[in-house]
Amino acid sequence: MGVTIYDIAEKASVSIATVSRVLNKNPRVSPETRARVLKVADDLGYEPHPSAQSLARRKSSLVSAVIPMVTNYFFMEVLRGLQARLAQTEYDLLVYSARTMEEVGTQLERALHRGRSAGVLLFSSPIRPPQLARVRRSGQPTVLVDCFHSEFDSVSIDNEQGGYLAARHLIDQGRERIAIIMANPGSVPAADRLKGYRRALEESGMDPVDAHIVASHDEETHGYTESHGREAMEQLLARDPVPDAVFATSDLQALGAFSAIRDAGLTVPSDVSIVGFDDIRLSEHLGLSTLRQPMYDLGRLATEKLLTRIAEPDRLPTHTVLSPHLVKRGSSVIELAGHLGSARSRSSAVAY
Repeated sequence: MGVTIYDIAEKASVSIATVSRVLNKNPRVSPETRARVLKVADDLGYEPHPSAQSLARRKSSLVSAVIPMVTNYFFMEVLRGLQARLAQTEYDLLVYSARTMEEVGTQLERALHRGRSAGVLLFSSPIRPPQLARVRRSGQPTVLVDCFHSEFDSVSIDNEQGGYLAARHLIDQGRERIAIIMANPGSVPAADRLKGYRRALEESGMDPVDAHIVASHDEETHGYTESHGREAMEQLLARDPVPDAVFATSDLQALGAFSAIRDAGLTVPSDVSIVGFDDIRLSEHLGLSTLRQPMYDLGRLATEKLLTRIAEPDRLPTHTVLSPHLVKRGSSVIELAGHLGSARSRSSAVAY
């Protein structure tokens, strides 16, 4: 195999993007760096392939998004914001859906394939060393959505604070045995929500009880489903004593827990209070207390960051953290419980 721009980048101690700019005579490189890269290329005997040069000059009209669980309500709302911003540009969206966290690396590899897209959005995935190395080598504009790494632009939700607010609210309502219905611990948002839940309990002098933490081990949906919420709640109802409050890491899980509680002959919130996370439309009508996160804005801002990164590849990374807001409804507040299951719940919601 001949010398590649990866070899030049390593020898000259610069990024792949810098080598590409030098070889394509982009003016956004300092004279010193340009001279060093050209000398290394000459020393190594680099000869650019004609088809590769043509590909490098061609501007892609695609933006790639690597998304686990594309059918999840959260991602659908984020994609709405993303597509709304892209509609104002010349770019089209190409979605790579990963059914499991193990597939994220494979789909990221496809998205980063040379010339395939102008930039990549990576959603809700931990940046493990192999992924980090691959993105670094590509030199491709990359923005992280609902996850964080200091080297890349990112937009995320303060999931730990959301978990804290949920548990704090239940404590303030006088609940003493507060359980959490967790998605798969490999999900970054769910893991952060668990941290916030633990922090709130510890601050209040309560020790988090392992028996009150029920996590999903589903690799495909991560457990962000109504069926997992129901199964987890059934496990909690079999415990002695039964928890008097539950924080679910998604609204769908909370709705499953809701049905399990009622089928057991118990009432919400008198016997068991429930708080979810997301604030999907159905939650408003059912009177579910929840953490409202700005999903649409998350997608729109992430797209804005990517467009800026494409236009200004050498700028320093920026990080935006959006805050979730607690919405109190009848599933956790006795005074509002009369509207549970009624469309009138929209008038009884209190946002903070």
